[in-house]
Formats: sequence, structure tokens, C-alpha cells
Amino acid sequence: MTSRRVCRWVAAALLSAVVLGSLAAMAGAQGPGHLVTVGRLKYGGGGDWYANPTSLPNLLAALRERTTLDVAERPMTVASTDDDLLLCPVVHMTGHGRVSFSAEEASALRRYLERGGFLWADDNYGMDRSFRDAVSHVLPEASFVELPFEHEIFHSFYEFPDGLPKIHEHDGGPPHGYGVFHEGRMVIFYSFNTDIGDGMEDREVHDDPPDVREAAIRMGVNVVVYALSN
Repeated sequence: MTSRRVCRWVAAALLSAVVLGSLAAMAGAQGPGHLVTVGRLKYGGGGDWYANPTSLPNLLAALRERTTLDVAERPMTVASTDDDLLLCPVVHMTGHGRVSFSAEEASALRRYLERGGFLWADDNYGMDRSFRDAVSHVLPEASFVELPFEHEIFHSFYEFPDGLPKIHEHDGGPPHGYGVFHEGRMVIFYSFNTDIGDGMEDREVHDDPPDVREAAIRMGVNVVVYALSN
């Protein structure tokens, strides 16, 4: 048995306890029967926040099958101002167009992140400039830091020694993984120029090869595992 496989099994065995503690801290005594889910962040500004509708259900299915997490079948759709946001230890956002947050949305999202929440933003092509601007209203003191390949998010469950996998070409060139940090903790992970969400969709949506879809799902598992254990 390889050391990497042992590490994955140990990580999976420890995750349930870590997640329950995280949920209790964020939402306040949710109880042991609470199912972990991933939120789909609904935002304004004209962007298609609803893109890739099958990606998160497929990611949740993979988490149920491959880890010991007690995971819900469906993601929750939440705005940053919704009370239910605190039921989602991880929220995911994507889109092709303009992203913007009102002052109220930016303030609510900041509170969520400060209380232990985690945002994974995956550029579906075209949201980069507006997303960076939107984040500057949420955490004006923070910056986007490109993560080295040695960062834990690339090794939290599966091994990605070369960083993010390349799913779709978009502008060509390599993919980039950025972190936004608050008080030493990464609170936002931004996957750019790869489109992990497309790769996690049902096979017939983009007709990606099996190995590409598997790489996307594995990276999605890594992001959630990292978010829940840090």
C-alpha cells in the first residue's frame, strides 16, 4: 500500500469530525445529522451564476462515494445575504459574464468568510476582470496570490504535482490557481483558465474524455476536502 493512498484514507477518516466542528462553529449547533453540502452562489451583475448545472451534483456524488463525509445529494442555491449561506461550509461560483456584489452582498460575504466560510470561484470564461474587482469590495486589503504546486490544495486527497489540471483550452496556456487570504487562512480559491466546472458536468454536456472528467472531479474533491479541513 503506497504512502499516498494511506494519507488519502487517513484524511477521509478524519474529515467527518472536522466538518461537524466547522458546521457547528459557523451555523451554531447544527446537530450530528446535518448533511454537508456545497452552495451555489447566486450573484448579480449580469453573469450566468447558474451555469454548469450538473457539476455540483456530480461533485457531491463523488464526495459521497470516495470519502467518509455525510454529504447531501443536492447543492443549495444561496445569495450572500441569505441566512442559509451559513449552512454551506463551501460555496462555489462560476460564470461567463460580469460579476458584481452590492455593498450589502459584499459585506455579507465578508462576514461569511470571516466566520470560517470558503468560496471556490471557477472562471467559466469571461468573468476574470469583474470577479477580481468584486473581490476587492469584499476584502479590499487582500490580494490574489498564485499558489505553488506544493500547496496543500493540490494534495489534500488526490495528488496534482503539476497544480490544476487543464480541462478546456480557453485562452491557451497553463491554468492558474489563486488564493485570497484573510488573517493567514485561504478564504477564496480561484481556478482560472481551466474550467473545472465544465469537466465535472455530465459526459454528454461537453463530451470530454473520461480522463479529463476524472481529473476535474478529483480536483473538485481536493478543493472541498481542503476547505473543510483548514
